[in-house]
Amino acid sequence: MTQRAIDVLRSVPWVAAEDTRHSAPLLKHFGCNARLLAAHQHNEEAAAQQVIARLAEGESVALVSDAGTPAISDPGARLVARVRAAGFRVVPLPGPCAAVAALSASGLAEPHFLFYGFLPARARQREDALRELTALPYALVFYEAPHRILETVASLAAVFGPERTLVIARELTKLFETIHSGPLGEAHDWLLADANRQRGEFVLLVSGAQLAGDDGEGERVLRLLLDAGLPVKQAAALGHAITGVGKNALYELALALKAQTTDVQVT
Repeated sequence: MTQRAIDVLRSVPWVAAEDTRHSAPLLKHFGCNARLLAAHQHNEEAAAQQVIARLAEGESVALVSDAGTPAISDPGARLVARVRAAGFRVVPLPGPCAAVAALSASGLAEPHFLFYGFLPARARQREDALRELTALPYALVFYEAPHRILETVASLAAVFGPERTLVIARELTKLFETIHSGPLGEAHDWLLADANRQRGEFVLLVSGAQLAGDDGEGERVLRLLLDAGLPVKQAAALGHAITGVGKNALYELALALKAQTTDVQVT
């Protein structure tokens, strides 16, 4: 908790909380007397209207989630959107972020990362989602709950192969914090070796895809060609001719880069 966050919680008359039972002890600990209203994934639209009503009366409302940042793999995005659409100011209060904390201690050298959050719970859907990420040269960051950690790690190894690096970061900033790094193919056995390693909240980081024979030049050239407006297939073929990097690998990377650019533009 930052001092600024504590000061805000002490000053506002209302706190919208993902689970009021979890937030009440926190507020009591810091001497906050705000009244609580529930704002979770099942009532977010209704909660947004309650928050907007309080704001319209000139009151301030703080938004908190149970164990993370609101709207980042937690409820809050729709509430924030409704509040902004209603013309009220939304002020972020920066604080600890599990994804960034794990990245800073991971030792992964990729200059870029993709934060995915939670993967689908069902195995087939999870592996379909992972296949869409296989060609990306970025560090991949996932969140996972303890009851799915073994099957998720098995899916990561099945889709990405045993050689890529997996960093398992669990219980970050807490008493039993653990950060383990090793080949994906060995991660499942490492978790099974001690039941305690399967407990807590997890951040999983997977090293990015490596293009065969590439030292970074293939991606650089490919980006230039795509930025110049060349179609994906032509950019991959020309990138292969210029750098010697595999055409298929460049084509998959070009598709991923194109999709990423489209997502950014749409957003």
